[in-house]
Amino acid sequence: MTTAFRAVLAFTLLAGFYVLVGLILVAAIFIDVMLVVDFHANTVKFAVVLTLAAIALVRALIMVSRRRGGEEPGVAVGREHEPVLWQTVEELAQRVRTAPPDEIRLVAEVNAAVSEDTRWLGLRATRRRMFIGLPLLQTLTVDEMRAVLGHELGHYSGAHTRLGAPVYRGRVSLIATVQGLRNHPFVQRLFTWYAKLYLRVSQAVSRKQELEADQFAVAIGGRQAMAGALRKIHSTAAGWDLYVDNYLVLAGAGGSRPATVFGGFHELMSDPERQAELARLAERPEEVSPYDSHPSLAERLAAIEHLPEPQHVPDPRSALTLLMDANVAVQAVERTMWSPDALRELRPVPWEELVAHGMYAARNADALHDLATAGQQVMGAARPYLDAAFEAIARGRQAELEARLLEQGWNPSPTLLAGVLGQALEAVLIQLGQARWTLSWSGPARLLFDDGEEVALSEYAAQVAADPAAVAGLRRWLGDHGMRHDYVPLDAPGRPALTDPPAPGPAFDPSLRPA
Repeated sequence: MTTAFRAVLAFTLLAGFYVLVGLILVAAIFIDVMLVVDFHANTVKFAVVLTLAAIALVRALIMVSRRRGGEEPGVAVGREHEPVLWQTVEELAQRVRTAPPDEIRLVAEVNAAVSEDTRWLGLRATRRRMFIGLPLLQTLTVDEMRAVLGHELGHYSGAHTRLGAPVYRGRVSLIATVQGLRNHPFVQRLFTWYAKLYLRVSQAVSRKQELEADQFAVAIGGRQAMAGALRKIHSTAAGWDLYVDNYLVLAGAGGSRPATVFGGFHELMSDPERQAELARLAERPEEVSPYDSHPSLAERLAAIEHLPEPQHVPDPRSALTLLMDANVAVQAVERTMWSPDALRELRPVPWEELVAHGMYAARNADALHDLATAGQQVMGAARPYLDAAFEAIARGRQAELEARLLEQGWNPSPTLLAGVLGQALEAVLIQLGQARWTLSWSGPARLLFDDGEEVALSEYAAQVAADPAAVAGLRRWLGDHGMRHDYVPLDAPGRPALTDPPAPGPAFDPSLRPA
């Protein structure tokens, strides 16, 4: 089945979706009118169900039609800001015989993409945009970046973007319709089946277009450059996800944010242990689905090997050399990653300080506060003394402590009290200046004493939680570290939600990732 035929079929199915909606509306109106003219009690239930389903369909379509794309992500850079980048893009556009984009935007994504505003179902283009992810510029060589840009411009040359926007809107409409029919299972099953058929056809078109765009990439940069770019994008995307989930997630703790986002990412990607970890992840078999928008990495690499090798002069320099001043560009893009409130209220701090605050807030603050509060409640103390929790354990009232912790939202577990106690003891050492969470780009943060020894309290906490007689030794140990018997924990630092959610990417070609 050719790409053109699949594209026509996708548009036909999209038109059929609206026809199907229209038929249900007509059927609902017809049955309602018939009931008014000739009432039959047996058809009332069917008429009500069909009418409610028709209303849900109309509501879903209205909601989709009112959605707006919002502000474009990233930072727009003009020719006067980045003349080398613009010159490169325009030269490559000539080589693939297409018009260059009207706008280039640098974004905080492991992504390169293009979009095209169109009218009349793609027959008329109004504005072209190219999105270039800073993590790619950090990771790729000039050769590889040129291949990636050639791939994106190939979407323009192949007119892929003309069809991309309406096809994407069709996907959004179908998915929104299916979600809006959750209270009407029979009609929802009908539209679910139709949506799956539409997605299978339209995504098959997208996968074929990706392979076609790869041909443009190889014609510009060669097989080695494009294959290297795909492999690096694959591992860089995994590294970025790891970075966001394990490091950037700490932003907001203690009223702080990282002074340099992309600097931290560069450190992580340069760490030998992380490089080995990402290499192992890249070797895992890929899961493929008929609903994937991109072919698998293996399929793309195999297709590239059969393409002719062009003559070109290699350029192994970092892709950051395409920017006039990489530091200026990095700072501009980083500012777009934070909301105005975050920029105003969160202090930019080094990663070491952010990790120390963030790990304490995520692991220790609630445990210390909640255990002291549980001890106060069980023992009837005037204030949330941590020693009150110790006294409850010494008197064999562990079950009551656990019940109070469950009331405060902790999950049931056979080791609940021991786990909370261990994290609370870590918090005490941190507040007393005896230990500190330490940044590691190779793996999880480590809690270390001043002399570099790792704090390991899990087994000791389990022993104390199970043996009331062990409380006396715990009190002596904490006293040796400077904790008074009337110690009251400081208030747990809040973590305001001041960061913006990730901005949606362009409607077409959401990622160069291989899967």
